[in-house]
Amino acid sequence: MSVHKSGNRLIRHAFLSYSSSCQRCFSSCLLRNGIPSPNQLTAGHSSFWRVHSKASSTGCCVPRTWSRVRFYTQDGTQENILKTEEEGQSAEHLKNATRPAVEKDATIVLHPLSEENEPGFQGPERHGALFYDLLTACQSPSDVLDLAEKYTLTWRRVSNSLTKIWETTKKLSEEQRRYERRLMFEHPVFEQLCQRLMEDSHKMRSDDLAYSLLALVKLGVSQRSQVIQTLLRVIQENLNKFEERALSVLANCLEEMEGSKNVDALKAGLRLLVEIRIPKIKSVTALQTMMRCIGRDAPVSLKRKLEHKALSMVRQFSVPNSQYMFTTLAAMNFPSKALLDFCSNKIAENIHGIPFWRLMYVLQSSRDLRYHNYTLLSAIGSYVASTFDMWSSKQVILFLLLFEDHGFRHVGLMDTFAETVMKDPDSLILKDVLNILKVYSQLNHFPQRHGQQFPESLSNVLETYLSKILPAELLRGVFSLCLLGHFSNVLMDKLQQKDVLDELLFQEGRNQGMHERMLHYVNLCLQLDSPAVSSTTALSAAKPPSTTFPVNLDLLRTLQVILEGSSFQKEVLLDNGYFIDFSITLEKTMKNICDLSQENEAAISEDCRRVAVLCGQSSSFCLGTLHPRGKLAMKMRHLAALGYDTVLVPKHEFETLSEEERVEFLKKRIFAQTETTGDVSNQ
Repeated sequence: MSVHKSGNRLIRHAFLSYSSSCQRCFSSCLLRNGIPSPNQLTAGHSSFWRVHSKASSTGCCVPRTWSRVRFYTQDGTQENILKTEEEGQSAEHLKNATRPAVEKDATIVLHPLSEENEPGFQGPERHGALFYDLLTACQSPSDVLDLAEKYTLTWRRVSNSLTKIWETTKKLSEEQRRYERRLMFEHPVFEQLCQRLMEDSHKMRSDDLAYSLLALVKLGVSQRSQVIQTLLRVIQENLNKFEERALSVLANCLEEMEGSKNVDALKAGLRLLVEIRIPKIKSVTALQTMMRCIGRDAPVSLKRKLEHKALSMVRQFSVPNSQYMFTTLAAMNFPSKALLDFCSNKIAENIHGIPFWRLMYVLQSSRDLRYHNYTLLSAIGSYVASTFDMWSSKQVILFLLLFEDHGFRHVGLMDTFAETVMKDPDSLILKDVLNILKVYSQLNHFPQRHGQQFPESLSNVLETYLSKILPAELLRGVFSLCLLGHFSNVLMDKLQQKDVLDELLFQEGRNQGMHERMLHYVNLCLQLDSPAVSSTTALSAAKPPSTTFPVNLDLLRTLQVILEGSSFQKEVLLDNGYFIDFSITLEKTMKNICDLSQENEAAISEDCRRVAVLCGQSSSFCLGTLHPRGKLAMKMRHLAALGYDTVLVPKHEFETLSEEERVEFLKKRIFAQTETTGDVSNQ
């Protein structure tokens, strides 16, 4: 009998003795099964007996203190490296025991018995089918491990068992997942799975290798462990054999792994393989798989090659291909405008019938790529508005939040949704109220039929959550209402309480600076919008943001031409923190420039008026329009309260005009007899 078979059978009988309620004599087990005693084994395999020296030295019953070695990891910080149970230890002590590192000579691999030697073996087909039927029915990691304990661990069963463990874990809550993971690491069969995985990894198919690695990484096995490092090395050796599906799984797995020599080498090999296979790619699905495989950190030259290949195949793109291209380019972190434009038009033309989550993925990927296509967004918004009754309120809110991320204001959809909210505002939960306020305030949208009644209705709902709202949430809600020009005495009083302000202003965190800026704007609204609410000294302590921008030289030259040498101010920073690009003082007749040398800084002559010329960035306007967004609209409102007439110049459109058009553009707005503050017509 070979040493491996002898050791294997010894392991099995040791486990049986360990779990059995009646203690069996260890030496009797050896004699009854014809297994040679330790001194009959060759010296070359003595390390196995050193691991079990405690069991062999007693010469009688197998003790309950038999050591179970977690040999599948080399990471000393792994929670379940080694479990040692000493005689006389209490259960509480065992629970908190520190597990020492594994000895190098304790990692001898013992091959399990083949299926043919298993008791009750009924043939591979029937036996295998039964296993996979039972595996499909498992509902937890423990179920899978208990099932695997009853069968021979072939490499296919190991791979499928690990994948099933991960699948069942995904369905659990976070608390259940932690509990099941602890049970999994303590289960003796889990180490057997990892052992067999290391032994048979060189025999496994590419799909099984990729899925096994992904499952172990997702389950939280240390990435420095021996089993994962072994899989990485075997995958490197067999990478040329990997097909599209296995490459896609492998790429997703590598994205979540920490950098190491084996991981970095495998990523480099994966990119080289993709580059070699580009000319042979015939299908769009295969191309998109390869594009996802290279990852975000791939060289730009390789991304360009894949882009050119994709552009050469655009006629083959189906609607699902076009949708999937957005997530593919987001995975690459490569905003190819040519590809995105083509796919956007394809989706816009076939928008009806596209499922909700696919539209979500398209919008999320566009946001991540900073790609804002007005045609695509309009098509999605119109589709949702025209089929409004088939969407839930939660789904519409998600659409609106993503539209706000793009700076896109779909008037029809927002008006329709506002009608629904006004019918039953009390049905909204706190999160919904805050999200709706954020969208409508940031996009500076007032429903056509309701106006200020809409923010007032949302404010009343927000007041009902006052007893359990967090200070940060309260600030978000109040700030959004201030952008819309609505003020609630109840909410303001709550916000200005000392304990609330202390938590917002003095509690260290990444949001502290944002809280200071929001409180500053709330304080400005209380001072300049003249509500029936006063601000406290504590609220006034919020520091104004220092926002200065370089002067637009094209705008400066055009103003110099128009004003013909008359003086004006540039880069004006007001005490309240507002920045004005250019300040011009005109007579009320709107025809002449006031002499600034005679102007008193404290009080301007009643015969003069001040004009604030603001150069607005494209991000300050709603996408595709000149409708100012929330903060810009509030700034214009406050400048009007300070005595300024505002001339708003959209930078992205101003730069496209000729010199003559620029002069005409500014003259019309600065010297107009009737000034329309806050509204700029499209040029």
